[in-house]
Amino acid sequence: MPPGGPEGSSLARQLARGMGSFFKPCDCTRPTRCPHPYTVRFRDALGKQREEAGYSTQDGAIERLTELYAERKKTSPTVAETRRELGQRSIEEYAETWLPRQRKMTEYSTAQHVASYFKVHINPALGSRKLISVTPVVVEKFLDDLEASGVGRGHQSNIYRVLKSLLRDAYEKGAMADDPVKGVQDPEYVPKTVVIPTLEYITKALTVADEFLAMEIVMMVGCGLRNGEARAVNLNNMVAFDVYRVTEQIHSNLHMPAKLKHRKPGEFREVPLPCTVRGAMERFAEKHGASPNGYLLRGPGGYFTEPMERRRVRKLFEKLPPQKGVGMYGFRHFFATNALGNGIPITDVAEWMGHKSIEESYRTYRHLMPGSINKAAKILDAALQLVV
Repeated sequence: MPPGGPEGSSLARQLARGMGSFFKPCDCTRPTRCPHPYTVRFRDALGKQREEAGYSTQDGAIERLTELYAERKKTSPTVAETRRELGQRSIEEYAETWLPRQRKMTEYSTAQHVASYFKVHINPALGSRKLISVTPVVVEKFLDDLEASGVGRGHQSNIYRVLKSLLRDAYEKGAMADDPVKGVQDPEYVPKTVVIPTLEYITKALTVADEFLAMEIVMMVGCGLRNGEARAVNLNNMVAFDVYRVTEQIHSNLHMPAKLKHRKPGEFREVPLPCTVRGAMERFAEKHGASPNGYLLRGPGGYFTEPMERRRVRKLFEKLPPQKGVGMYGFRHFFATNALGNGIPITDVAEWMGHKSIEESYRTYRHLMPGSINKAAKILDAALQLVV
């Protein structure tokens, strides 16, 4: 019985067998003349009863039911059964077949990150849930739980991007009748305000730090490299007297060379190589040597890994307490403020730092140019004084 009451009072009307019905879910005494919209009731390709509201006329409701019926008739019983079986799979089961099909994740480090999202976050919360039972409300609850458990917004965004890709794939294959992420907003990543170490602090850090960590810091403050990229510092990457080519990073989890962030395997970027940085690299090579492949920083496994860096950073900050809000990554930020503060366009800085987009650079470093508006006002005023 329709929610509005007896079928006669809500204007329910049964069409051809299997097409469904339409009605007005209201208590009006003359529903055919009341302003309320019609609702259609039907069974989807998976056999589940569904409703859609918002049809202003009977003709519009009947047209929609006819369209749904024709679409369902085109679906063979075999296909319908396959879709039903697919909808009964759990998210964890579907992920086992979905992951190998993601050809964009051919690079092992990306695949490892995605696998960890399922293992640590998605499967414990949603892994046993059947695909057919996943709705936007379920997804919203999952995101709320991530927030409540203290997962950072940037990490939330990456986890949700993976989950959304899987659910959309299942939806497009017919596992669900409705889009399970329709209307769900992506977690918005708002980067923290960047805190820049002073030149005086950097000078002290280079004096106190272990020689290997000091070399890494030099590459970060002088060339704007990320930690992993600086750990992979290589003599062979000095492609010109004042140009350093960034080709790889020593991956934090894999502890071996991997592609650059936001780049495909084999892609690189080139950054300015100040004479001071070049001199530091040459002095380090003269004292400690380099590997046959040109790596300056090495460890027992052949590479200078993230755990080796972390131990040295801990010792550095014990001897030289960090400035408030400054971590190891702050040394890379110094490169940006040094460049921007000396008039280098932010478009160039974004390219050198390997940002995914110029918007990322603006969000992160715009506050480092506080004088830009005042400067612009003075420039504009100089011209306007001639006419105003």
